[in-house]
Amino acid sequence: MILQKRNRILRSSAALRSLVAETTLTPNDFIAPLFIDEGDNIAHEIPSMSGYYRYSLDLTIKEVKELWALGIKSVLLFIKCKDELKDNTGKESWNKDGLMQRSIKAIKEAVPGMIVMTDVALDPYSEYGHDGIVKDGKIVNDETVEALMRMSLSHAEAGADFVAPSDMMDGRIGAIRNILEENSFREVGIMSYSAKYASCFYGPFRDALDSAPGFGDKKTYQMNYANRLEAIKETGQDIEEGADIVMVKPAMAYLDIIREIRNQFNVPVSAYHVSGEYAMIKAAAKMGWIDENKAIIESLTSIKRAGADLIATYFAKDAAKLLNA
Repeated sequence: MILQKRNRILRSSAALRSLVAETTLTPNDFIAPLFIDEGDNIAHEIPSMSGYYRYSLDLTIKEVKELWALGIKSVLLFIKCKDELKDNTGKESWNKDGLMQRSIKAIKEAVPGMIVMTDVALDPYSEYGHDGIVKDGKIVNDETVEALMRMSLSHAEAGADFVAPSDMMDGRIGAIRNILEENSFREVGIMSYSAKYASCFYGPFRDALDSAPGFGDKKTYQMNYANRLEAIKETGQDIEEGADIVMVKPAMAYLDIIREIRNQFNVPVSAYHVSGEYAMIKAAAKMGWIDENKAIIESLTSIKRAGADLIATYFAKDAAKLLNA
């Protein structure tokens, strides 16, 4: 049998496969999400996210130092707000002495080179668990944007490198860019959750921060998972309004959306490998159905292959260790 082309030649050894690999995954690709709680020396394992913890600030600093040593250059901060501080205005989110603001300052002081990104949304601070202010049973847009502006400015004042609006309110990117400019925070970036879908894969995250909606769902502001063109429209608008990085969330069930946005726009694209995607791998590995380490690397490589420049993932630390081995 004589063949003119034998494609298997380029797959014949591990060294050769590595040499011709089209996609390369490194710790530089990762954003590590961190959950932060009040108190000291607290490490609370999240029941639905085996092996992942909500730390007090002192242990968060230790974690950030370990991430930096592994080559991870960015963290994305989420805080657990005390119930007594929650209301329908979200005012705790712009408290200059709030947990988020103290966390930003402490991390930048401990590891100055770490890129600190901060979640901008009202759900951790809302008595209703929604990403916006509630009036007459509805999530109102414009009043929410005003709160998000104040929240973003507060994060910038505390030293955040990027604010990351995850709320999906209309017009919030332009409004946040304007308030940052007006207050001379011209070097603070915006990583916009531009295509954030109303997904069932967020469940464990809401368990981590006790931020599940108290009524209804989030489908009036997060996107319909049946839609593709809408993601392009939303992303384009965010870029026009001043987003520096755009995000698709979730990641693995939306690889086609990541590729669409990568093809359409010339800005860095991030993807969020969300809590439910993490939990599924952990659960299957616990049952012995898959090899956890192989599943981690294959999943993250698929997200990057789809077009993501950056990947927010709860596997950041584990993946960095595997890649550095």
